[in-house]
Amino acid sequence: MITGELKSRIDRVWDAFWSGGISNPLEVVEQITYLLFLRRLDDLQTLSERKARVAGGPVEGVFGDHQDHLRWNKLKHDPPQVMFDTVAGQVFPFLQSLGARAGGEESAYAEHMRDARFTIPTPALLGKVVDMLDRLPLDQRDVNGDLYEYLLSKIASAGVNGQFRTPRHIIELMVAMTDPKPGDVICDPACGTAGFLVAASEHVRAQHPDALLDARRREHFHRSMFHGYDFDSTMLRIGSMNMLMHGVESPDIRYRDSLSEGASGDAARYTLILANPPFAGSLDYESTSKDLQDVAKTRKTELLFLALSLKLLKPGGRAAVIVPDGVLFGSTKAHKTLRKMLVEEQKLDAVVKLPSGVFKPYAGVSTAILLFTKTDSGGTDDVWFYDVTADGFSLDDKRQPTDADDLPDLLARWRDLAAEKERTRTDQSFLVPLADIVAHDYDLSINRYKEIVHDEVDHRDPLDIIGDIEQLETEISAGLAELKEMLT
Repeated sequence: MITGELKSRIDRVWDAFWSGGISNPLEVVEQITYLLFLRRLDDLQTLSERKARVAGGPVEGVFGDHQDHLRWNKLKHDPPQVMFDTVAGQVFPFLQSLGARAGGEESAYAEHMRDARFTIPTPALLGKVVDMLDRLPLDQRDVNGDLYEYLLSKIASAGVNGQFRTPRHIIELMVAMTDPKPGDVICDPACGTAGFLVAASEHVRAQHPDALLDARRREHFHRSMFHGYDFDSTMLRIGSMNMLMHGVESPDIRYRDSLSEGASGDAARYTLILANPPFAGSLDYESTSKDLQDVAKTRKTELLFLALSLKLLKPGGRAAVIVPDGVLFGSTKAHKTLRKMLVEEQKLDAVVKLPSGVFKPYAGVSTAILLFTKTDSGGTDDVWFYDVTADGFSLDDKRQPTDADDLPDLLARWRDLAAEKERTRTDQSFLVPLADIVAHDYDLSINRYKEIVHDEVDHRDPLDIIGDIEQLETEISAGLAELKEMLT
């Protein structure tokens, strides 16, 4: 966690942009990302120069012999107007040119700089922001990652572009439930700011601290473990920088319209899918990949992403995907086909019902997490259901922290499903046998199976009730007579 002092520094950078005329929070993060990337390039080249002086050999870096004036450590000392002219006229064309180069440690990030635009409006603002960013301690991975996460949280708190952010505690829940291992190959086909991939990388570091000590595993972690797709170039830049700031050197974060291109190039490639795909739209059949239409003939994006996840997984691979409630009980042929496929042909492990306020203030839609394993040969014996009623935050638009939190209990029960066999359907979590789900036409809504406990009522004998009424009438008549006598 970053300290209050570091948060206040980021707040001052943010305020400088707003007072300088840039009010779109996504644009603020994007401009900061460019400058952080430039600083990163300079730091790497400085490190390479030190190694070359000690061990000999060539200097590896992107800056040529006559480009020292483009480097962060030179630029930061320039007067604001000189700095502004250099950044606008030379640095950004230089960053854009990096995308055309092959190889190099930074190629994965440089590729997304091809259409980078410099929109800081004044030399004074640029000078102030460069000075503030230069003071940030970016030499520690944990601090780097937390600083960037705090920056991204500003997107949500500003109330703009919140659709790009899944709440961090929900991401961490899904990662903990799927428990990524050092040998996994992980994909988010709608990665946005790469929150799931970042959380997965942090989980591997925390749970398998020896994984990065082995050269082969370290190479896999940095270059072939994490894969994310998005069709928004701004998200690609921000997502790439998020991974870089969290210490992943070269993840595969790339442009791709997942539903149009389908899984033809990456079918059965990944061992773990983590995703919160967009689920508010529909596509034309003509613009949707044929291999996804082969799974389910539909235009609904939530169903297509579910079909895509199945296509992308290797046999034995597992997935945690957020879906709207309609996927659980929708009556169209496509809805039923996908649910039947998950239950009969694959192994549906769990349905976690989330409270409707989880994505407020951006959306109030009810959602659930589907957890499944690709087997292509069935394997569903029981499906575990959990009804989350509180996630540690208020369920209104303010989303303030509260003491009510089911997530620790959920995670503990998930890790001991054998004990869940003793639970009844009046409990918060329980197992449902395959036969029951088939009998209910593959309906996966928890309300279909949950039993409500009604308080027992002690029903009195009707004659006793009549007697009480007659007694009451007698008492009322006597009271009225007494009152009449008093008045006369």
